[in-house]
Amino acid sequence: MPKLELPLPRRVLDQLCQRVAQRHITAEQLADLQQWILTDPEVPGAGVDWHKRFAGFILCGRGPRCTTILEPGQLPHGTQIV
Repeated sequence: MPKLELPLPRRVLDQLCQRVAQRHITAEQLADLQQWILTDPEVPGAGVDWHKRFAGFILCGRGPRCTTILEPGQLPHGTQIV
């Protein structure tokens, strides 16, 4: 499986930052995301939607890229990764 693509393209990073502010993601929750990213996670291949649940938010992606952040009550698409 491919790895998460980093660094994120500027437009994707900007969109994720907007979602963090809109969804009131805390610094502690972002630290959890950072810890996961530091594990060099594997994600599904190109064109495949996926999501990863964290305490307080859901990170969504397609292939090797992150695409958005959802609130816990929102329904993500694709395969859940651990």
